[in-house]
Amino acid sequence: MEQIWQTYKMAIIAAGAALLVAAAGTVFVGEDQQAVILQGGSPVKTINKFNPNEDFGQTNAGIQWHIPFVQQVQMVDRRIMDLDMERQQVLTSDQQRLQVDAYARFRIIDPIRMVRNARTEENVAAQLAPIMTSVLRQELGRRTFASLLTAERGNAMTNIRDTLDKAARQYGAQVLDVRIKRADLPDGRPLEAAFERMQSDRQAEAETIRAQGRRDAQIIRAEAEGEAASTYAAAYGKDPEFYDFYRAMESYRRTFEQGEAESSIIMSPDNEYLRQFRGRR
Repeated sequence: MEQIWQTYKMAIIAAGAALLVAAAGTVFVGEDQQAVILQGGSPVKTINKFNPNEDFGQTNAGIQWHIPFVQQVQMVDRRIMDLDMERQQVLTSDQQRLQVDAYARFRIIDPIRMVRNARTEENVAAQLAPIMTSVLRQELGRRTFASLLTAERGNAMTNIRDTLDKAARQYGAQVLDVRIKRADLPDGRPLEAAFERMQSDRQAEAETIRAQGRRDAQIIRAEAEGEAASTYAAAYGKDPEFYDFYRAMESYRRTFEQGEAESSIIMSPDNEYLRQFRGRR
């Protein structure tokens, strides 16, 4: 053995050094990771960068190489990550104070930009958290409490997501979704006052609708009466005698039709009111 060592010492040392260099230049990148190659502290390229068109298992994950001792490797998460917002009090446009819990979901789509501007995923989340709080306050502050209980809430979330996504792009991130977990009124008297105010608002709204209905009914009735008067006037112009007869019949019906009441009317046969019963002379 001693003779072999003495004979092949240099070759063995060279082979060992080569193995060490190869091991130092080897890195394993998982399917849920993307690697950034750093040289002199600056990112130069990526490995297994996120691509929405790549199928799972068909990416560049696996054993990869880089220049040992010259280049370093920083792993960046390829998965979707959560950003939880601390419970905040938000004032709506109708002066209702809400306790809001919300969260966002994002992923890193440009790891080089993320490393340059934020260094780590945790720093990205720390940068987006205050932006998300500010955007949520502004968006909900333009809406009423009642609107957050309708489909309009989805529009608010879409606006918040789009605004937050624009800010996230400078850190190499993409915001996929923003959702409100809870939006509650404060406990105690503020909650009771809010319910009372909502009730009075609905009552005022109902009274407004009823007033509009009465107004529309009066307009329709007036238009109908005007149309009827026009029809009567046209009929009188064409045949005055028939018009007189028709109006007399309407008057008789309203006068003598007493429903279930029992009454008697005594008139002289020569009374002008009964002239239509006498026929023409």
